[in-house]
Formats: sequence, C-alpha cells, structure tokens
Amino acid sequence: MRTAIRLSGMLFVFALTCTVVVHAEEQPAPVNPAELKQVVEETTAREAELQKSIESNEAQVKTLADQLKAIQEQLKGLQQQVSDAEANLKSQEENLANVKAKKEEALTKIAAEAEARKQAAKTDLKAKQASVNELNKQLRKVQTDLLESKKNLEAAQAELKKEQEAVAAQKAEKDKLAQMAAEADKAFQEADAAAKAAAEKAKQAAEAAKAAQAKVEEAQKNLTAAEQAVATRESTITETQKAIDAAPQMQEQIEAQLTEMKGKVDAVENQLAVVTEEFVAKRKELESVLIDSGKFVSFSESIAPIFAKRCLACHDTKTAKGRYNMETFAAILKGGESGAALEHGNADASNLYIMVESGAMPEDDEPLTAEELAIIKKWINLGAPLDAGVDDRAQLITIMPKQPHPAPPESYRAPLPVTALTFNPDGSQLASSGYHEILLWNAADGELAKRITNVAERIYDLEYSPDGTTLAVAAGTPGQMGEVKLFDVASGEVKADLVTSIDSIFTVKFSPSGDRVACGGADRAIRVFNIADGSLLTTIEDHADWVMDVAWSPDGTKIASASRDKTSKVFDVATGNSLVTFNGHGQPVFAVGFNADGTQVITGAGDKQVRVWTLADAKEVRKIGGFGNDIFQLEIHPDGQFYSASADKVARLHNYQDGKEIKKFAGHSDWVYCVTSHAGTKRIATGSYDGEIRIWNLEDAALVSQFIAAPGLSAEAVTSAAP
Repeated sequence: MRTAIRLSGMLFVFALTCTVVVHAEEQPAPVNPAELKQVVEETTAREAELQKSIESNEAQVKTLADQLKAIQEQLKGLQQQVSDAEANLKSQEENLANVKAKKEEALTKIAAEAEARKQAAKTDLKAKQASVNELNKQLRKVQTDLLESKKNLEAAQAELKKEQEAVAAQKAEKDKLAQMAAEADKAFQEADAAAKAAAEKAKQAAEAAKAAQAKVEEAQKNLTAAEQAVATRESTITETQKAIDAAPQMQEQIEAQLTEMKGKVDAVENQLAVVTEEFVAKRKELESVLIDSGKFVSFSESIAPIFAKRCLACHDTKTAKGRYNMETFAAILKGGESGAALEHGNADASNLYIMVESGAMPEDDEPLTAEELAIIKKWINLGAPLDAGVDDRAQLITIMPKQPHPAPPESYRAPLPVTALTFNPDGSQLASSGYHEILLWNAADGELAKRITNVAERIYDLEYSPDGTTLAVAAGTPGQMGEVKLFDVASGEVKADLVTSIDSIFTVKFSPSGDRVACGGADRAIRVFNIADGSLLTTIEDHADWVMDVAWSPDGTKIASASRDKTSKVFDVATGNSLVTFNGHGQPVFAVGFNADGTQVITGAGDKQVRVWTLADAKEVRKIGGFGNDIFQLEIHPDGQFYSASADKVARLHNYQDGKEIKKFAGHSDWVYCVTSHAGTKRIATGSYDGEIRIWNLEDAALVSQFIAAPGLSAEAVTSAAP
C-alpha cells in the first residue's frame, strides 16, 4: 500500500509538470524557475504529509484490525457464555419446575395425610362422643329410675299405711265379731241349760251364733289376705329401697366412667385441634404454591371481597332477592329459587357466572369488571374451593382481608351530625364523631387537638377506658360493615380490632373494672370481649332487632340492653342468659343504664318517656315525661341524677329517684343526639344533628362555648348549611 501511494505521488508531480509544459507551449511566455521550484517543493512537502498520514492511518488500521480481532474473539467467547447461560437457565427452569412439582406433590401428600389424620381424629372423637352420649343416657336412665323408684316407694309406703290401717280395722272387726260369737254361744248355753225353756229363743240364738261364726271366718279370710298384701307391699318396699340404696353407687360408677370418657374426649379434641392446625398450615402452604402456579384461587382474598362489595346489597339475609343469600360460602353454594348457583368446574354452566357475565347482575348497577369476571370464572373452573381453615358459615365480611379505611377529607365541605361525644376521665379532652375519623378537641377552648383515622364511615359511640389511655369506638358503614376498635389515645394507633360485622355497630361500653368491653349493633348481637387479649367471651343473640345501647351493672355481672324491637333486657354476663325483659315503652328503646346499686334500670325511648323499672321483676316504678320527641341518650350518675339528649333539641338533667327536672340546656337548632358531662370541671357537652357542639356550665346551665365539629369548614359553608 505504501508503494502504491508513493507511485500516485510521483504521477501527481509528473502530471503537474506536463501541465506546466503544455501550458508553456500554448503560452509561449517564459517559465519562472523559482515558481516552478516552489511548486515542486510544495508538492514534495504535500507528498511527505500524505506519507505521514498514510503511515498513521496504516498504524490505526492495524490497531483497529487487532482490536477487531480481539473483539471478535471476545464476542465468540461471550456468545459461548450466552449459549452456556441459556442452557443453564433452561436447566434451572426445568429444575425449578421439577422442584415446584415435587413440592406441590409433597405438600399435596402431606395435606392429604393431615386430612386423613384429621378425619381419623374426627371419627375417634365421634365414637367417644357417642360413648359419652350413651353414658349420659345410662346416667339419665339411672337418675330417672331412681326418681321413679323413690316415687314408687313413697306411693307404696302410702298404700302400706292404708293397708296396715285396713288390717288393724279388720282385726278390730274380727275381735268384735268374735266377742259377739262368744256372747251368742253363751246365750245359747244359757238357753239350752234352761231346759229348752225357751226353745225358740235358743234356736234363734244358735242361728245368730252360726251367722256370727261365718262372719268371723270371713273376717279371718280378709285379714289373711290383707296380711299377705302387707307382706307383699313390705317386700316391694324392701326391694325398692335396695334399688334406691344401690342407685348412688351405680350413679357414681357411671359418673366415673363418664368423667374418664370426657377426659378421653378432651384428649381427642385436643389432638383434633392439633391435627387440624397442622392440616390447615400444610394446606395453606400448598394453596400458596398452587396460587403461584395458577391452580388455586383464594375465596377469602379474591372472591369474597367482590361478592361483599357488589352482591350483598341485594342478596343478604334480610333481602335475599330470588331467595339467594350470599352472606356465607355455604349460602352461596346452596343457591336460590333458580337452583344451584354453581356448577363446580364449569363456570359457563353456572347460574351465578352466567348472570354476572351477561351484566344482568348486579341489577341496576355497573357490571363487574373484566378482571373480576376472570377471577370468578377461574375460581369456579377450579372447583370453587374454600381456603383451608375458613368456616363455610362465616359471614364474608369476617373472612375477607381487612383493608385500611379511606382517609377523611383535609377540610370538610359541610357539617356532619355529631352522633358520639365523650369527655376523657380528667375532663381536658372531648372526643367527637367525624367522617372516617375521631376528632379530639381541647375541652377548655374547643380547639382541635388530634384526628384519629382508619375507622369506618360513621362513628356511633365513643368511650374512654377508666385510665384514659384507650378510646373504644363503635362505627360502621351502613348496610356494608360495622366494627369495634380500640385506639391508643396518645399515638392514635389501633391497639385492637375486636370485631367486624355485616352492619353498623351502635354502642360500646367498658366494664366498671375496665378489663372488658361490650358492644351491640344492627346484627342484633351483643358481644363481650376481654381487653387483655381481644378474645370473645360471650355472644348474646336475644333481640329481634337492632341493639341501640348497652350498659354494665355496677358490679360488672350483668348487661342491660336497649333495642329497636321495643324492649330492654338484662343478661347475665357469664352465661349470656336473659334475666328479665321490659316492654313498657311500646316504641324503639334507644338508651339504657343502671342506678347506683344495680337494682333498677332506667331507659329512654321513642315514646318520649324515661322509665325506671326494677331489675327483679321488670315492674315500672316511675315514668318521667316532659320530652317533646325521641330520647336518644342517657348518661346516668351514681348520685341519682341523669342527663338526657332528645330530638326536641334540648338536653336535660333529671333526678331519677323522684322524676323531677333539675336543669334544661336549650339553644340547639336541631336534634340533640348526644350528651356527656364531667363533674370535676363542671362542664356538660352536647352534640346535634347540624354538626354543632356546645359546652355548658353545670351549675347554671350557661353556655360556655360552641363550635362546628368539622375541621377546615369555612364560615360560608356553615351559614349555607344552616336551616
């Protein structure tokens, strides 16, 4: 290449010289040797530069060629590495698939073995429970036979007494007849000795003696029969007494067997619990693997939330359109008036899927999304399974993952009704209801101190623990869910999420000792929880309609309730048994409480009356009137007084011992929903439907302050919301 370049340079000089010569021939003007020399020098210099450039380029070309070769070698190596990596990846994917398959197979086998152990334990438990039932049956028979024997013994003893009295009477009759026979015989002897002087008389005496003797013989026969009956009766009594004497020993033996069998039953139940727990754990592990491989759909996590949100409004227990109730897994499978809702393994043949896929359901609402339809279809096609450990009779709301509630608005656009209000124990803080939040206010000046969030839409009741560190909240989103939560007052964090129900919960109360809480709501149930571990202690389902309020007796052994079914009841906390029912209001009962010694109950209702009645027999002892509308809340104090909140827009203070009104707190422009007081600070607070909170002086009922319980609400919004 270098020779070619040098040759091209020489040709360039030659061409330049020829050009000059030709030009010289055409132009006969003389050539300047100096210029020609300069041209030659410049050309030579240019050739030298070109030569250097060529050499430099050749060096670069060689370097680049070497680099290219190295890169090609590297590329070849990298390609081999990629090929090896792809082969390795394929091998690892195959290994992973094999591992997953083996894990799935192993977990399936383990779950099946756990299921077999669970079923065996259930069978064993069933057999032992049958033995317990048989022993109970034998025990009841022994006890029944014993009672019957005692009754028979008492009857036999009564009959024996009668028979013994009859024997005594017959003996007396026999003795009398024998005496008469002796007298008749004597008369006969005398008559015969008188030389038959009175033959006729003797004959009559003889006949009389003969008749008397016959009677004596008959009496003797009756006496013998009576004595035999007495002997038989005494024998029966003896045998019965022996049976009665033997019964306690037999009862003790059966009770001992029963105790032993119950111990075995308890052991089997414990074993079943362990096996069931093991089975559930293994099954859940398997379900997790199956979900990853697309072979399982969780009902509780993926399906129940869809049904609860989109279907329950029309298909709960109360409504059940088409007689189809979807509150539980079992009810969903049962179907409605159109027959079975699901064809396991075939979504396209399942009535439920056909209705939602066509858009016919939900009725009068937006159709389900494509994603919702896809997951429902997949669930049915996989056999419509239920998650391990989930009760098929549990309400959907209780088995779904609980999601955080929406955040409240930073600033309210309109006032909301104040449905709950309470002072903390030292009176420095006032808690009120908000929208998806609890609002804590400084009681002294009405300034907002804290906002506690992550609660349901509406707050219905608030109560501080006796030490003031915990705030219990009863809340709900109407027709969808209800809940009771315990919040740490200082941090605003949830300490316990005690219950989630299918509808709003209206009331929650701490026990006098502060170790338990009771609540009630639209599901008609009263529940009692242990604060320490959040465990459910008692569930009472005795009302026919919403439970609006509950109250603890002073000793914490009883709970009184107020219900929309127009009754108030008192229950034993330990057993849940109903002790007494008061139905004197004849209208929904909204508020309830005990007097200081727990012997009387005070209730307020829709009949515009407060009624005081006895716990012992539910007899009304006093009726307190003067209210212009429904009575929503009562706050009862040990000193014999109570505060009331009424729809007549007034709060009042009464003495429940004589029914006299002491003070009236008037000034609200709408229904007064709630009232709370604090003796230490001598303040009473009231909350109304129009969102206003008023704080009053207890001594003279003077208004101390008032504000709208709506953070960030403008004065214009308050004015526009005013009636």
